[in-house]
Amino acid sequence: MRRISICILGSLLLAARAGSPQAAATESHVVLAPEDVKFGPAPPVFPPGMTVALLSGDPAKPGPFTVRSRMPAGYRIPPHWHPVAEYLTIVSGQIAFGMGDKFEAPTMKTLPAGGYAVMPPEMRHYLEARTDAVLEVHGVGPFVITYVNPADDPRTPRAK
Repeated sequence: MRRISICILGSLLLAARAGSPQAAATESHVVLAPEDVKFGPAPPVFPPGMTVALLSGDPAKPGPFTVRSRMPAGYRIPPHWHPVAEYLTIVSGQIAFGMGDKFEAPTMKTLPAGGYAVMPPEMRHYLEARTDAVLEVHGVGPFVITYVNPADDPRTPRAK
């Protein structure tokens, strides 16, 4: 297995935040109206199609962070794990979660808006947006994603 750092997430999102109400990287408090949450492209460590908004902190650095991810219906993140706990809240839509090293749709549990999940460190898991959905992720960085199957890493060159 190959460890894939999500440090890119922090730098991309911090650059996207410049000039926005959430621009301060070391803020002591954050107050955001929904219209102030600015989504941009997800880092290349994630499959194409998801957009993200950094609400607070920096996932690439030590300390707490909160990120929102917007996903279209059918969007999937293949089996992966993190060295730290991941806390997930479904803000809108429906998202299905599965546990294990292989994507097995029949075993997944679908949660609606308001649903909550915790993935302990190193738990193998995966997800699929069953509808257009917004997922809020928080934790304590540095946040790293390791795909169970390195070929699932969207940055892995594909044979032609």
